[in-house]
Amino acid sequence: MTGVEFTKSGLDKLSPEELANLNQWIKDRSVAVYNNATVAATGKGDFSSSDKPGYTQADQNYQNRETIHARIKGPFKGWNDSTVFSLDNGMVWVMDEKDTFYMKTQDNPEITIKPGFLNTWNLSVEGYNSSTKVERIQ
Repeated sequence: MTGVEFTKSGLDKLSPEELANLNQWIKDRSVAVYNNATVAATGKGDFSSSDKPGYTQADQNYQNRETIHARIKGPFKGWNDSTVFSLDNGMVWVMDEKDTFYMKTQDNPEITIKPGFLNTWNLSVEGYNSSTKVERIQ
């Protein structure tokens, strides 16, 4: 679900406790294909590589979503509607909501991408108090 779909469906109006309950309900009824040996041994599993073409199985293990610290490659002066963020670690992210933020141009600014609710991600630039929902495309 994209950030726009999340908002359009009204899920942004739920309390953190209500969202946690919904996340648990979805997790309990998930139809994702797991590696059964891994699930049996650890209780966790990797999504099938066919779920997200171009991703490794490690990339798809949403059970352990951690904050990402990286730098945007090249000059950067903010975002609007459909900005693509190419990072120095090889990841590529795109905005997942209509939003605008401008800043003084910086070369290779440091960014943080934090996990949000229902597999959403929020990107912010170090030193600024603004963030935007993003989706990984590579």
